[in-house]
Amino acid sequence: MKVTLSALDTCESSFTPLVVLELAQDVKEETKEWLKNRIVSKKEDGGAQLLFRPLLNKYEKETLENQNLYLVGASNITLLLGAEAIGLVKECNDNTMRAFTYGTRHNFKDFNDDNDDFLTMAECQFIIKHELENLRARDEKMIPGYPQAKLYPGKSLLRRLLTSGIVIQVFPLHDNEALKKLEDSWYTRFTLKYQPLDRIRGYFGETIALYFGFLEYFTVALIPMAVIGLPYYLFVWEDYDKYVIFASFNLIWSTVILEVWKRGCANMTYRWGTLVMKRQFEEPRPGFHGVLGINPVTGREEPLYPSYKRQLRIYLVSLPFVCLCLYFSLYVMMIYFDMEAWAMSLHESSGSEWTSVLLYVPSIIYAIVIEIMNRLYRYAAEFLTSWENHRLESAYQNHLILKVLVFNFLNCFASLFYIAFVLRDMKLLRQSLATLLITSQILNQIMESLLPYWLQKKHHVQVKRKVQALKADIDATLYEQVVLEKEMGTYLGTFDDYLELFLQFGYVSLFSCVYPLAAAFAVLNNFTEVNSDALKMCRVLKRPFSEPSANIGVWQLAFETMSVISVVTNCALIGMSPQVNALFPESKLDLILIVVAVEHALLAFKFILAFAIPDKPRHIQMKLARLEFESLEALKRQYLDSSARMEGGNQEESDPILASGRSAPCRWHRARIHSADI
Repeated sequence: MKVTLSALDTCESSFTPLVVLELAQDVKEETKEWLKNRIVSKKEDGGAQLLFRPLLNKYEKETLENQNLYLVGASNITLLLGAEAIGLVKECNDNTMRAFTYGTRHNFKDFNDDNDDFLTMAECQFIIKHELENLRARDEKMIPGYPQAKLYPGKSLLRRLLTSGIVIQVFPLHDNEALKKLEDSWYTRFTLKYQPLDRIRGYFGETIALYFGFLEYFTVALIPMAVIGLPYYLFVWEDYDKYVIFASFNLIWSTVILEVWKRGCANMTYRWGTLVMKRQFEEPRPGFHGVLGINPVTGREEPLYPSYKRQLRIYLVSLPFVCLCLYFSLYVMMIYFDMEAWAMSLHESSGSEWTSVLLYVPSIIYAIVIEIMNRLYRYAAEFLTSWENHRLESAYQNHLILKVLVFNFLNCFASLFYIAFVLRDMKLLRQSLATLLITSQILNQIMESLLPYWLQKKHHVQVKRKVQALKADIDATLYEQVVLEKEMGTYLGTFDDYLELFLQFGYVSLFSCVYPLAAAFAVLNNFTEVNSDALKMCRVLKRPFSEPSANIGVWQLAFETMSVISVVTNCALIGMSPQVNALFPESKLDLILIVVAVEHALLAFKFILAFAIPDKPRHIQMKLARLEFESLEALKRQYLDSSARMEGGNQEESDPILASGRSAPCRWHRARIHSADI
């Protein structure tokens, strides 16, 4: 009899493997049983109420490699209640976007009790991740079978299992059929077309879809700068009078594209439901730890950690460490300038073609060193930010981004500022800017996509050979997929991708009047970046868990700050030009005052322009205002009917499935969501 891995023995006929959980090879049986019980138990008993099955049954473990791989799924009812618990927003039959509630499920578009496709696979996997991460210790003092793995109330079990090495990894499975359709419409055909952002969002979630949307938008927005900058580079290199017009256009362009992006982003996220998603009661991040207590706002039992301890860690440890790293970065920069001076003196003494090529070597070496330092600092910043023990994932991300941005900005641009305003060597500035930009783009393409793809292809061939050598009575399709995906690299989020665009934006905007060709190189890089990043997401890395997002977060502020800095640098560079200095041969004070006045005027114009362009289109503003009005009306009705409900007592709803499957926290969350979005 042929054993089928995909036909799992389960009492839930609708069980679909969604998430893979890999345990260490030597995990004790009592630990496995304890973990299984916590995952499948009801929520009122402290469980996640999910489905949990081994990938291989007893017979298959004897035939195949003994892998400690387990599949996690959920019944349709559990997923729907989970969608309500996380405040998932879906489209209603009246075309409005509202938070999903199980009690009003028939009011939502495309919902049917017999239809399992109401929630996308990405949404189902996010719900399972949420449930697993919120499994917290109750009365356990340690992980069964591991006395050294201590537990205390409120500790995230999954986090503790990962840090103790009992759980190796948790990742969502790819849907091969849906992935093939997405690839065909995304990157397999090299044609100039818009990306299928709605499909990307349906498969990978809103956070990744927003990144690809921003990458596409930023690339298109760079085209005018590239078209205008090309003739400036080819024909009027030293004409600084014309560069005043180019720099002014750059400053207006940088403001307009960021404001227009916010409007387009609001359109997309409203359509996806995340713009109106309630986030004010965000759950503590899995890595957050503290003494178990009661949250004074939500009334929930969760870990509590004094804010002053976190502030002490930030200001007494993290801040001095960041300053020390910045000092080291400046020290490396001065070594680079010593190398530049050595190469220049060698070229002047010999004047050969070989030494002319040698002039670019210090910049190339420095660009490689910058990339290495950025990556090493990133690991240190992640460790420090995690050690600071931030309660919310958003706070953790904001502090991490701030640390990394400050270091990367200084590391990548300090040498350019030094050349521009200390050495005042415009020729060296152009050379260094071009070398840093092109070298960093080539290195990123190789390290992020090409090298991992080549390694993944080699591993895929090995897995194929191993599976083909198995006995013929084993259907190993699912086994092959899980084993292949578990060896893939882990996608660490959009941080590095946004950081690359941020630095690229800096190269384009900060010194636009010196090197107008930067935008053209950025456009060429981004056209290949779209396809290489898509390949990376689909074929090189594990499928990431989807994350709901309403915008690009703190990166919007980072780009806006960069555009403000670019006003200062471009005005200063134009003021330093020989043509402008020739207009003030006697008094440099007048020149400085005029440059400062022009800079303030341009900044004022930027802020007026940003204020004049609304962040959200009017039709989105009207829909949000209507939702707010209906929420207030619902609260009024709730207040008027409160006496009647109190007299009626706490009664379970008529739906027997809902009554048996709801936990206390879910009831609380449903009451809050329903009252605000009915």
